[in-house]
Amino acid sequence: MVTLRRSVLLLALGIVPVIIFGQQPAPPPPARTPDTGARSVHGKVTNPAGVVVNGAVVLLKDTKTLQVRSFITPKDGQYHFYGLSMNVDYQLRAEYQGAASNTKTLSVFDSKKDSEINLKLKNAS
Repeated sequence: MVTLRRSVLLLALGIVPVIIFGQQPAPPPPARTPDTGARSVHGKVTNPAGVVVNGAVVLLKDTKTLQVRSFITPKDGQYHFYGLSMNVDYQLRAEYQGAASNTKTLSVFDSKKDSEINLKLKNAS
């Protein structure tokens, strides 16, 4: 019985320091900037009168995987997408209360690391 208690005590003393001292602080969150092997796109969404739109949904479609990402514009009407592949075409479109913009393409032939594509909503039909 004493040997069992001694074994449990030694085991506990061996584990406790690992638990206490083995923990490391959480890593910082990733930066919100594009990495060196990727590109980004940004722009603003405006209504037919040219006024920026708060709350428009900007859709970004990867033409290879058909994955769609979305961004809801804040008061300034600006949107941005980071971490985009240089080897994929992307389609961009904005929607707001039944109105939509034309679809625009961010092409693989555009070699800029940060492209600007503004989207203008058309009148809802």
